[in-house]
Amino acid sequence: MWSQTTLTVATQGRGFREITAEVAQRVRAAGLRLGLCHLFLRHTSASLCITENADPQVRADLERFACRVAPDGDPLFVHRSEGPDDMPAHVRNLLAGYQLSVPVGEGRLLLGTWQGIYVWEHRHGEHRREVVLTLYGER
Repeated sequence: MWSQTTLTVATQGRGFREITAEVAQRVRAAGLRLGLCHLFLRHTSASLCITENADPQVRADLERFACRVAPDGDPLFVHRSEGPDDMPAHVRNLLAGYQLSVPVGEGRLLLGTWQGIYVWEHRHGEHRREVVLTLYGER
């Protein structure tokens, strides 16, 4: 079976927004018992990632690291059409990624104990991000 749906995620500006529960609900609704859940983010200034969902300091540390690697307003960047966070957001997208595949077994996402699925917003402003979920497997 194949199934595809789009999840719209409202972000509150730079930082992480966990979407694990929403993705798991879509897997259950599709009736997928065994297979893969592929997630694709339709944007170039945010990322998808799997990271620890227990200690929020992990995500705060990741944000600080990203600020060090691709700081806002870095004079290296020429592309600033939408402000000083524009090009750094694109760099962060390439480094962190825009797609994930998560195995599904027994009707649930086979994530580890401390893993969560996140949209990592790299821009300062609020955005509505679209994540395309493609499910493949057996019912």
